[in-house]
Amino acid sequence: MAAIVKMQNIVKRFPGVLANDDISIEVEEGEILCLLGENGAGKSTLMNILYGLYHYDKGEIFIKGEKTTFSGPGDAIDKGIGMVHQHFMLVPVFTVLENLILGSEKVKGLSLDLNSSKKELEAISDKYGLEIQLDAQVSDISVGMQQRVEILKLLYRGADIMIFDEPTAILTPQEIEELYKVMQSLRLLGKTIIFITHKLKEVKEISDRVIVLRDGKLIETIDTESTSIRELARMMVGREVLFRTEKPEVETGREILNVKNISALNKRGLPALKGLSLNVHEGEIVGIAGVDGNGQTELVEVLTGLRKISSGIITIDGKDMVNKSSGQFLDAGTAHIPEDRLLRGLILDFPIYENLLLGFEDKAPFAKGLFLDFNKVRSWAEELVKNFNIKTPGVNVNAGTMSGGNQQKAVLAREFQRNPKVLIASQPTRGLDVGAIEFVHERIMDAKKEHKAILLVSLELSEIMNLSDRILVIYEGEIVAEFNYGEVTETEIGLMMAGGEDK
Repeated sequence: MAAIVKMQNIVKRFPGVLANDDISIEVEEGEILCLLGENGAGKSTLMNILYGLYHYDKGEIFIKGEKTTFSGPGDAIDKGIGMVHQHFMLVPVFTVLENLILGSEKVKGLSLDLNSSKKELEAISDKYGLEIQLDAQVSDISVGMQQRVEILKLLYRGADIMIFDEPTAILTPQEIEELYKVMQSLRLLGKTIIFITHKLKEVKEISDRVIVLRDGKLIETIDTESTSIRELARMMVGREVLFRTEKPEVETGREILNVKNISALNKRGLPALKGLSLNVHEGEIVGIAGVDGNGQTELVEVLTGLRKISSGIITIDGKDMVNKSSGQFLDAGTAHIPEDRLLRGLILDFPIYENLLLGFEDKAPFAKGLFLDFNKVRSWAEELVKNFNIKTPGVNVNAGTMSGGNQQKAVLAREFQRNPKVLIASQPTRGLDVGAIEFVHERIMDAKKEHKAILLVSLELSEIMNLSDRILVIYEGEIVAEFNYGEVTETEIGLMMAGGEDK
């Protein structure tokens, strides 16, 4: 097969970071190529160069055999290159149709020719099996559907080379399966796909070849079927990786978190939690398993002071916490790893040391009357960066400059420092690579050894199964089943998550 993309000797530097170190890759026409690597390995940087978002310091790019330079994404689009970013580039208040034609509007006289665009988009949608409601407002459709809009946008602009940056990071298992089908359909109809990921199962599931990057360097290019998950992990991380965390023997202590018959509404004013009850003891990890959208988000918000309940009881170590503020939940001994680090976890325009300080501003040894001792703050932040292996040129740079995985590590570093009674961990490994996931799981087990009460909410069923002492299945705002560790299979839980079985 002919190479449709060649990137030769690409070098890209940022202040204090060599992001791409003399990388050369080739992408064959009509293949699904996986770009695999840890957070900060240089994957997204390399593809942002190919899409014209970044200018490289050295190297050459050839598209369909022709040497090419890009002054911006417009040039890349003209060459048939499109990119679906990890965080979608959509306008929530616009309709699907308006988002799709934005920047490529057809006009008829002095007016927009929406009918012509609509017919063309419907034909593309039918051809590639991308069913979508063109008149729906983007804010009203699911994340999976928003991703379809992004894919349809690339096809509408004539993309032959399609880059997907961590496309499954925010999808449910069902949406991931649908995405795989769409990718296979695109490949069969002649599209070339580059798939950025750090999830090893995805690599084996969908790709033809794998390119492994580590610390900005090209490590290996290999046919997918000729390697194993364990070998890919070793190449990616540079060492052997444990795929199962050892569960320590910890005697369960007294009840710390008690939730009884709580009810709450979602942001649309509809019932999200319906008489839900649970409890968590010292030294216990309770996992919440469920398909996204069944009340997990609202439950976490209620337990961290971000959402009010309409009825029920919440106590932490015997203290009434009904409808208390987020600050009061912190003071009562709660730490919170939010499901969306950009919305709840970090202030991207603040430096890293200030993000790590959030919630500690009035605490010793940082607070001195009305002032902060910023030397101590920076020294403490540097120690956290080191301990949690956060890749950054320094604690003074803004949090928005870090990769998604390193942003997540910063949130984890801060929350684990609270020495909480209760740790509410919602999607704690979202966006993390296999080495970082191993690290986070070990930290969660350390918290268990320290007799913390841990509520784990995750869409990764294998994570719930591996870490939890007890597993609660949530469906339509209710706990529909409860199991102890080892009592149930992933298949059985999957059925209950979909509302197909009860216990």
